[in-house]
Amino acid sequence: MYNVRKVGEDIWWLGASDRRLELFENVYPVPEGMSYNNYLISDEKTCLMDGIDSAVERFFIENLEHALDGRTLDYMVVQHMEPDHCACIPNLLLKYPNMKVVTSQKALQMVSQFYGIDILDKAIVIKEGDTLELGKHTLKFMAAPMVHWPEVMVSYDTYAGALFSADAFGTFGAMSGNIFADEVDWERDWADESRRYYVNIVGKYGVQTTALLNKAKALDLKLILPLHGHIWRENIDVLLDRYSKWASYTPEKKSVAIFCGSVYGNTQNAADILSVMLAEKGVKDVRVYDVSKTPVSELVSRAFEYSTLVFASATYNGEIFDNMHVLLTDIKNHNLSGRTVGFIDNGSWAAVANKKMRECVETMKNMTVVEPLVSLKSAADQSTLDSLKALCDALVDSL
Repeated sequence: MYNVRKVGEDIWWLGASDRRLELFENVYPVPEGMSYNNYLISDEKTCLMDGIDSAVERFFIENLEHALDGRTLDYMVVQHMEPDHCACIPNLLLKYPNMKVVTSQKALQMVSQFYGIDILDKAIVIKEGDTLELGKHTLKFMAAPMVHWPEVMVSYDTYAGALFSADAFGTFGAMSGNIFADEVDWERDWADESRRYYVNIVGKYGVQTTALLNKAKALDLKLILPLHGHIWRENIDVLLDRYSKWASYTPEKKSVAIFCGSVYGNTQNAADILSVMLAEKGVKDVRVYDVSKTPVSELVSRAFEYSTLVFASATYNGEIFDNMHVLLTDIKNHNLSGRTVGFIDNGSWAAVANKKMRECVETMKNMTVVEPLVSLKSAADQSTLDSLKALCDALVDSL
């Protein structure tokens, strides 16, 4: 059988979802599974835009055969060589022996690395500005290195005004028939997962993402077709604006997110006291997160979302609490910058977490540390309350 949708003139969506998947890239929790998109342009020449993950390859092949309707496959454009989009290459080459593989030089090398096959005689190597004529449809290729691998290209269909955007503009989560963003309540149900996807998959490469956005904004865009998540045909400027914020590390929310690593609850209690003090000062949308319970991919996403961050950590083995250390390292590895930061630590005999957390944060760009640094001895007392009030006032002033 088959499961396809026509998404533009001569353009078919052939994607599939894997709802059994629990960890994307064996790292990121995806409780709703994952969608994998690819597309067929059926013009004078047929052209497949990227492949698919092996978990759903059987369904993709059925979809492709239906959309081809008896025709052969002339081209496969490989924009991104990650296996969740390319696992089908060996089987497609067997099934369509005359198929040409259109890809960058770096991606061509990766085909051999991943699959041990030499496709040089079948390859058309493309670079920035090259084009591929399919009939009415002409693909113009643009380099997008490090969004999020070095070999990435994106493709603009000049006839359809369609940007095949590879891993840019994607999101976590399986889709359910409504493959266009305007067919769902995207802001309510998908915006957070879109940020979490961007931050964790692409977020380190804000400069490179901005370069791609500048190219995209110069195009007459009628469709954006990513490899994960929804297709955009309306409100494209809203999507581009959101990506511009993320790529420039500009916070979406002017408020405070408090990240807490607590062993027996006393550090968490101090974090909760601070949250109430902030609320009483009129700060809205304050959030407290337990770094031991909330997946780190969600925590990093919220750090990108909020303007002001507070890290509250127990001292553990003479170090930062383990899961807090993981969070701070991940935030640093994703190049977050331009935040206001406060600290709380706890130590019954030798509180050192504040010092070590501050040292980590100060290696990041444009981070402003707010004082006082609050330190508990085992549990909060009047002295703690006084320090938390002073920290609250300083945070409010910074907002």
